[in-house]
Amino acid sequence: MTDQKITDLFIIGGGINGCGIARDAAGRGLSVSLAEMNDLASATSSASTKLFHGGLRYLEYFEFRLVREALIEREVLLKAMPHISWPMRFVLPFHKEMRFDSETPTSRLLTRIMPWMKGRRPAWLIRLGLFLYDTLGKRGILPGTRKLDLSRDEAGAPLKDKFQTAFEYSDCWIEDARLVVLNARDAQARGAEIMTRTKVLAAERAEDHWLIHLKDSLTGQVFTRRSRMLVNAAGPWVAEVLNQKLGQNSREGVRLVRGSHIVVPKLFDHGRCYFFQGTDGRIIFAIPYEEDFTLIGTTDADHPDPETAPTCTPEEQDYLIDFASQYFKKPLHRDDILWTYSGVRPLYDDGASSATAATREYVLSLDTGNAPLLNIFGGKITTYRKLAEAALAKISEALPGVGGNWTAGVPLPGGNFAVKDVTKLQADLAADYSFLTPYWARRLIRAYGTEARLILGDAKSAQALGHDFGATITERELDWAIANEWVRSGEDFLWRRTKLGLRLTEEERAAVDTYIKDKVAAYRRGNPNAPGTVFPAR
Repeated sequence: MTDQKITDLFIIGGGINGCGIARDAAGRGLSVSLAEMNDLASATSSASTKLFHGGLRYLEYFEFRLVREALIEREVLLKAMPHISWPMRFVLPFHKEMRFDSETPTSRLLTRIMPWMKGRRPAWLIRLGLFLYDTLGKRGILPGTRKLDLSRDEAGAPLKDKFQTAFEYSDCWIEDARLVVLNARDAQARGAEIMTRTKVLAAERAEDHWLIHLKDSLTGQVFTRRSRMLVNAAGPWVAEVLNQKLGQNSREGVRLVRGSHIVVPKLFDHGRCYFFQGTDGRIIFAIPYEEDFTLIGTTDADHPDPETAPTCTPEEQDYLIDFASQYFKKPLHRDDILWTYSGVRPLYDDGASSATAATREYVLSLDTGNAPLLNIFGGKITTYRKLAEAALAKISEALPGVGGNWTAGVPLPGGNFAVKDVTKLQADLAADYSFLTPYWARRLIRAYGTEARLILGDAKSAQALGHDFGATITERELDWAIANEWVRSGEDFLWRRTKLGLRLTEEERAAVDTYIKDKVAAYRRGNPNAPGTVFPAR
């Protein structure tokens, strides 16, 4: 079945780059369709370290433009999504005996000028890096760097006694998978067609437009869309799509780098994150996670191909455990691990000698044939909005008349409140819905912002929200997620829209999955002619 309508833009990939471009393009008046072969944010975009950050370590690679752009973006993004992003302070412990096996441009330069400094990151170098970090980007909300006495500050309590000094700086937390979904929702609200579980089988140029052949994996329906321009934002699959699905011969490619994380029970009581430096020259974070846990990551390892599912290998688990145990008084063990996750970063292949050294810069490649094609290589979550603007600048070269930049400062769904008002929003919600526990109210605001009230509606009791699935998950919330956020399985809700899978038993997780799948199947039975990806929003 071929849709005779021709859209302006067809986007392949429902990660943060694809959804960010869809939102930006739809807001400029372009007609947009997007296809994601799985769930939104089902690959790289839900497996990040979940930070909006400039990338302090990238300064060692002299990536000043990338760091500056990311630092400026932190507060732009924070203001647009204060429910799913919030400020966080980072503690970088230091002692003068620390040595590192590092081959960064900075360490090579330091060794050449001061050979006795080989293998060291002296305090003055860290201070200089943090000074640049504070000044390269504009700060209006986030406080600057300060020095800590770990013998007095509570941040020193869980660390080994040899760490007496630390530097504390600012970055931001982000609920990465929710960021993708909210961009998709805003794109849809502005007229974009968002198709999940829809695989691109092939695409070819037909005179002045593309024919895109698709398959709905839920219904088996095969159909075709037509578009004036194609955007390949397939993440780890970008090269495969380019060469195999589109039949284009290109030398450009991606370097697949796997980043793995572990989640353990909460290791400290304060709300700050630790930035740990390793003897191998790498760094990891230990981050307060979902109130009762600590997230530790990430690794950097080359990954063979996009079809090989990324997993946190036993070797990576041991690496992260050993790394963190060099800092914490109480050593960690494999048995402490509650959950692991891994993602594949599709970095632009710049020929770097190691996965750690590969550039985090994004590259946009425009093919201006009769029907133009834009390929997206690389990128990082913090600069997704700037990448989308850069993509629209390229698109405007092929599709004249595209409007100007507009997304800076425009809130995502549920984010229409000030950063400083999140605590008040939680208190007001708890006051108006007296049956909510403090945790429940915080969770709803942190997930849905001002839209939490749309979910709760006129409920006067927890029972009015329907069946209780555990961990404050109710039938009403699942119905909302199905109708508004493309949730089609328990995994979608428990591990991407939320991380509540951490709080449920296996039986409870199965009950959530069964409810969602039964609900979606019942809708399809009543609407046999509707595509499987369509569900009525409310």
